[in-house]
Amino acid sequence: MQIGFIGLGVMGAPMAGHLAAAGHSIFTTLNRSPLPEGLAAEVLPNAAAVAARSEVVILMLPDTPDVERVLLGAGGVVSALRPGALVIDMSTISPIETLRFAEATRAAGGSYLDAPVSGGQVGARNASLTIMVGGHSGDFDRALPLFRLMGKNITLVGEANGTGQTCKLANQIIVALNIEAVAEALVFASKAGCDPAKVRSALMGGFAASRILEVHGERMIAQTFEPGFRIRLHQKDLALALASARSLGVALPNTATAQELMNGCAAQGLEEADHSALVRALEVMSNHRLSGA
Repeated sequence: MQIGFIGLGVMGAPMAGHLAAAGHSIFTTLNRSPLPEGLAAEVLPNAAAVAARSEVVILMLPDTPDVERVLLGAGGVVSALRPGALVIDMSTISPIETLRFAEATRAAGGSYLDAPVSGGQVGARNASLTIMVGGHSGDFDRALPLFRLMGKNITLVGEANGTGQTCKLANQIIVALNIEAVAEALVFASKAGCDPAKVRSALMGGFAASRILEVHGERMIAQTFEPGFRIRLHQKDLALALASARSLGVALPNTATAQELMNGCAAQGLEEADHSALVRALEVMSNHRLSGA
């Protein structure tokens, strides 16, 4: 299959690599970074040129404005979309704007799926991503063989565009609140005089056990915040969740708190740190560092 893949960052590059390794032809256009080493792809001058060569165009971009520019801007995908082509947006963006992007794609004679992912760099490298898809079931069936090359847990969340993005934002709410809960518990226990490593070990054997406690709890205690998923990206996702909730009239009080804690981390220069560094905001507020326990 001829596949356009735009967005070859830390997630997109290995995802495109899995498609190329399966024998698909990959077309791309570059913005900030050179072609990743080892990726077999043909570089074209812009997104329109990629669309003109592709049966399927996959986007893996940082934010809503980036998707808008690549899809609808000058030299964008929609301007040169082949009849019947399928656009798959695997970025995490606004569910509201997704509806507009899907409508523009259909008006140009194509189909559209929103298919954001969870699993981070490790999931992208290992082709074990969770993929949450919104769109017509026929388009989903067409894309499923490609999704299976990139992920393991693949779900058609709903027949309407935007449902995949909504599911991903729900995921980001749960992850953020779990990180906050683990951070609060470890700071509390540590300042009370307990060894946070032993507290974490004890909790891993009980009902409080979680993947966040296992992985991010260890990072908090060791104070190692090399990014798996950056604070600035989780900030963006929670901002999208809060904006969508406001439009729906839904209260997300604890999501707002988690966002403010991440804002506090960003103010300390931790935008590029792993989101487990949220603990640093609580450490400042509590005047206590886990590493000093």
